[in-house]
Amino acid sequence: MLSPPKTVVRREGGIYALERALQRRGFQLVAGADEAGRGACAGPLVAAAVVLPAGKRGEIDGLTDSKLLTAAARERIYAEVVKRAFVYSVVVIPPTEVDARGLHVCNLAAMRRALATLSVRPEYVLTDGFAVDGLGVPGLAVWKGDQVAACVAAASVLAKVTRDRIMVELDAEFPAYGFADHKGYVTAEHNTALAEHGPCVEHRYSYANVAAVSGRAGSPPRARRPVSAESDRPSVVSSGGTSAEAMAKVGTGWSTVGVASEQQPRPPTWVGEDGQMKGGQP
Repeated sequence: MLSPPKTVVRREGGIYALERALQRRGFQLVAGADEAGRGACAGPLVAAAVVLPAGKRGEIDGLTDSKLLTAAARERIYAEVVKRAFVYSVVVIPPTEVDARGLHVCNLAAMRRALATLSVRPEYVLTDGFAVDGLGVPGLAVWKGDQVAACVAAASVLAKVTRDRIMVELDAEFPAYGFADHKGYVTAEHNTALAEHGPCVEHRYSYANVAAVSGRAGSPPRARRPVSAESDRPSVVSSGGTSAEAMAKVGTGWSTVGVASEQQPRPPTWVGEDGQMKGGQP
């Protein structure tokens, strides 16, 4: 029995090399998925999925991991991704769901939802770091995928910019914490504000630093959020438009799907359970 020929990833292809190699093997619609906010102790977890068109239209100047870009560069690339993407989607998971279900479960569920709500079914899926099963198509978890695969990098920018915009909105609602500056991640300034004011409804009570100041550190992570801190922000996927304005509506706390090809999104996929949680740096 003959083995299938190897897929050659050409180094000169840069961040587009992996997708181009898959397209040469017949996978024309390659989707990338990534998240933002995994290490934050406040605010939502945001995931995005993107299919970039083949050829020059899918090449975006300066595209790379969102964490390596300045805020201005992210905004510019965000606009280009929304403009050029064949399809894209963004899903927002509120902190109440992270507390109730666990970080790792929510991380995978968010990427799965983002991929499942793409209006066009991808033929291959690339994800950053974590494998996402249950999609019915082949896929590959890529270490530092947002630095080596263009579609994953594009997804990282959509997720990061969307989340940063939400955190700026939350800063106006909860000005004592400095959300606009640290975006909900664990910093000395954030911990000082937590110690002084206690957590708000947008904090993740399952995280150790939040639990410590809330007086609920002795409870299991999923039982730490008091009833008084429940939020009415859901994580239901709703259809969006083709513009950045439509994408910006995620600030209301709803998950949003953007369809660049103007095709209608399919219903979301729901999954469940488990995971550990801890805070981190942005």
